[in-house]
Amino acid sequence: MTFTDVETNAQSPVNLIRTKRQLAEQAIVQATAAQWSEAAATNRRLLEHGPDAEAENRLAKSLWELGMLGEAREHYQTALALDPTNRIAERNIDRLKMLLNAAGEKTVPAQAGSKAPVSIFVEETGKTGFAFLTDLASPKELAQVNPGDAVELTPQGNRIIAFSNGMRIGVVEPRVAARLLKLMADGNKYAAGVTSLGDKDVRLIIREVFQDPINYGKVSFPTAAKYTDLRPYTKGTLVREEMEFEDELEDDEDDDEITDLDRVLPPEATTDEAFEAEDDDLDES
Repeated sequence: MTFTDVETNAQSPVNLIRTKRQLAEQAIVQATAAQWSEAAATNRRLLEHGPDAEAENRLAKSLWELGMLGEAREHYQTALALDPTNRIAERNIDRLKMLLNAAGEKTVPAQAGSKAPVSIFVEETGKTGFAFLTDLASPKELAQVNPGDAVELTPQGNRIIAFSNGMRIGVVEPRVAARLLKLMADGNKYAAGVTSLGDKDVRLIIREVFQDPINYGKVSFPTAAKYTDLRPYTKGTLVREEMEFEDELEDDEDDDEITDLDRVLPPEATTDEAFEAEDDDLDES
């Protein structure tokens, strides 16, 4: 019998639940701070107390961020075995299958500071929208990118190039870029983050972080105000292994509180109508 077994047996059911909860919260805090090695160790400690699909998901996420794709997939498979309805594990297993073929068992760990601030993913009417990338980087390069990563948007001629983890990952789709390029040329600034990655697509959330006075009254994402069925952002969201960030933004039963009462846009919020051709003066919508 191991020390962990003795420790676990010595605990009452109530104390065991408390211990597991504390470890889960500690792992969430560490992952939110991008302390992936520490988060992996904490989730392993939690799993010593018994099977836990969410801990397996979090451990897999940490290993993925550390560049250990093979081990990450194994833990997602364990999570799916524990919970066959676990969409997070299922989606990431599929993605890792493709990435493992392209990049091998290990890849470059995530860079320090590679995660986007939580504020980027919080809805603000007219200032937040979604866009797909075209002309994507190779699967091997995309293996180094995950949901939640920060993205730098750089205008180049009539295109906006997206960079993440120090490399070019794609081009913002023209319907979104056409409007933003005009606003950026007049002084607006935008931040972006990865919300989802698939076998053949990458989707970003883009947020206006500065509006030049010359653009006063010009809305970056005109149709965002149409949507009211938005779900609250909870503290556990950042460490879920979502393939589609916005689909997984829902309250955990274990969450005691909502730490940010602002709300996150659904992916449909940025419709084609938001980027219909306009006059050069970008009349307010």
